[in-house]
Amino acid sequence: MTTLAANRPAYDGKTLDLTGKSGGRAFRNTLATVLMALCFLIALIPLIWILWTVVSKGYNLLLEPSWWSQSQRGVTVRRVGGGAYHAIMGTLIMALLCAVIAVPLGVLAAIYLVEYGRGTKAARVVSFMVDILTGVPSIVAALFVYAVWITVLGFNRVGFAVSLALVLLMLPVVLRSTEEMLKLVPDELREASYALGVPKWKTVLKVVVPTAFGGIVTGVMLGLARVMGETAPLLILVGYSKNINTNPLDGFMGALPTMINQDRTELALQPAADRVWAAALTLILLVLLLNVLARVVARFSAVKSR
Repeated sequence: MTTLAANRPAYDGKTLDLTGKSGGRAFRNTLATVLMALCFLIALIPLIWILWTVVSKGYNLLLEPSWWSQSQRGVTVRRVGGGAYHAIMGTLIMALLCAVIAVPLGVLAAIYLVEYGRGTKAARVVSFMVDILTGVPSIVAALFVYAVWITVLGFNRVGFAVSLALVLLMLPVVLRSTEEMLKLVPDELREASYALGVPKWKTVLKVVVPTAFGGIVTGVMLGLARVMGETAPLLILVGYSKNINTNPLDGFMGALPTMINQDRTELALQPAADRVWAAALTLILLVLLLNVLARVVARFSAVKSR
């Protein structure tokens, strides 16, 4: 003890400053900050450009009440008038049917992978198949449904067949996002519930899922945004109709992507070009509205901290 005390340097009464940065570290920190900000601005350029182009060229028709209340029945590519009501309804109906099928399957599969099958062979197989499904192009999913629904089963080309193809595209998005959100739930919450004698299924239902609910809803909205703009399944599995059809099991059905495709071949004609840009802007607004609603639902449904 005497030797250590003798060799210890004397304290000079000054405060030791540990907050300063060396010149090299400060330069690297500033450089990284500038590069990140620059990359962010570069990524914003195409987004702002696209939004500005679509809004500036498509907002005129959206201000007309007929755009939201009428269809394109009897309207030719050279004629001004008509609306997108048939396409809006068709897009929402097919997306809703897709969500009704894909969301329960995706959420339940994610709960199994995280809560029950973690580390098992079955879970690895399911995860591997989901990874494969993630990379499947939309046209391949549409051709698969066409082969089963129309060629094998003999059914007609209808909107419900499109929803089945969209399920194959939406399912991996919902499953992966839900899986990641469930993994973020602290294990302490599960252990506290188990310590109180709560069964595992009730812990998952009452503790884990409500805690991750905001992220799950966000994943569902991302999945819907992924499928609502798909065109290949619509072209293969259902014909485009200018009439209003709200029955996905009978007849052709209009949708915003196919409405855009219908008029894009006549962009030299001003009425057709106006409808193309207006339909594109309508699709963007629908996706934006769904995301806003998802944020509201997630905010008021999440578990409140006390």
